[in-house]
Amino acid sequence: MLLPSLSLLRQPLNFVAMKWQTLIRVAGDPYRPELHYMRGPGPKWRAKYQASRLNRSL
Repeated sequence: MLLPSLSLLRQPLNFVAMKWQTLIRVAGDPYRPELHYMRGPGPKWRAKYQASRLNRSL
């Protein structure tokens, strides 16, 4: 009779442990997409295409 009660207790504990591990993994993830989001053309693009714009005749 002791074994079924242990398995009934183990199932919710495993669920909580999995959720806790997921929370720790997500909180410790160093990747932050907002830091890598492209906000527009950078200086290399401007240097390349500004020169071609200046050379273009109207």
